[in-house]
Amino acid sequence: MIRYKFVFLFLSAVMMGFAQEPLVDDLKISGAKRTKVQFLKKLVQVGPGSVLDSVLMQQDMERLKRLPSISHAYFQVFSAADGKHNVFYHIEENFTLIPFANLFSSSNDDFAFRIGLQEFNLLGRNITLGGFYQLDVFNSYGLSIRAPYLFTNKLGLAINYHDFTTQEPVFFDNTTADYKYNNNGFEALGLYEINFRHRVELGFSLFTEDYTYLAGATNPNVPQALKVDKHLFKLIYNYDDIEYFYQYLSGFRSALNFQYVGSTDTALPEFLIGFNDFAYFHRIGDRGNWASRLRLGLASNVDTPFAPFTVDNNLNIRGVGNTIDRGTGAIVFNTEYRHTLIDENWFVLQGNFFVDGGSWRNPGGGFGDFADSQNIRIYPGVGLRFIHKRIFNAIFRIDYGYGITKDASRGLVFGIGQYF
Repeated sequence: MIRYKFVFLFLSAVMMGFAQEPLVDDLKISGAKRTKVQFLKKLVQVGPGSVLDSVLMQQDMERLKRLPSISHAYFQVFSAADGKHNVFYHIEENFTLIPFANLFSSSNDDFAFRIGLQEFNLLGRNITLGGFYQLDVFNSYGLSIRAPYLFTNKLGLAINYHDFTTQEPVFFDNTTADYKYNNNGFEALGLYEINFRHRVELGFSLFTEDYTYLAGATNPNVPQALKVDKHLFKLIYNYDDIEYFYQYLSGFRSALNFQYVGSTDTALPEFLIGFNDFAYFHRIGDRGNWASRLRLGLASNVDTPFAPFTVDNNLNIRGVGNTIDRGTGAIVFNTEYRHTLIDENWFVLQGNFFVDGGSWRNPGGGFGDFADSQNIRIYPGVGLRFIHKRIFNAIFRIDYGYGITKDASRGLVFGIGQYF
């Protein structure tokens, strides 16, 4: 009898423990002007009837701050005498209708630019709609829409269309030729959020590549005109464990991009390509931020002058020039220290010191190419960031890179957003 009484008391204690678990009576969201409150409530984990859990609420804050429409978020809990708990999520919204402009030099050193307009919070549901026009020797334009929560709080869709034309250098036999390159096509991607940190994108693209010889060296084995219909299947996996506090970031992020590209012409054969960007951010004091990125990439090792990985100012090595080399493999490391010089209510001036370095595998070459001094480039430099704290991604950057390896160059690089 005593034994059964003990079991009864133990079970009663367990049930009382569960009964006393604090629950949320109501969730209020304040500060939302253009963003739909019901949309935000669909995304967060805490709501009426859920357990009052500070870990979940902090995860909700990080999730909200990752949305383009929100620059900052914090929470408060108010408890009543009757044991009810009311939770308030306070958000600070970004301005999300953003014009943008990039200035750079084309591959023939002419003036080039890209201008565009993007709305990052269409219909108050963080749908991104945008378009651009680019003059880089030739005219280009593109349109895109991205709705990561179109169907559910985990499932969305992205559609892109582009008509992209540039002057591209092609390298063969230690010489160079210039081609007019056009890429015209569309892409559709399904977007799925596995959980707070893990996202997957899966989709396809149909496009046409058109190469037309302009000037420079020629070779009987290198065609002077190519027009090839292609198709592409793409898988993207993102892991994001970054904490955001305005312009400061801390944590780790990884982005894997794997593609199969099919072709209708053996002159531009089918190939596989994959690359992974690893990024790490660390806060230093109140105003410092150390940021580093490592890119590892490999493609099918086809001996072709039209190799997929490029060495370029705007992609990987600041100051190196515009598309100065190509390869079928890449190892790139970027590291920089960002320091806030001025931090006002809406404006931030940030300075940075960086070192960019990398190496490439030659088309048809071996892994030993990565250690070849001819392929290694190291560019230290300095830069400035002009940041608007209330406009999403309103970061104008200017960097000056100076090469210290063989046959190095130097130059300014302009852009919108942090380099990585």
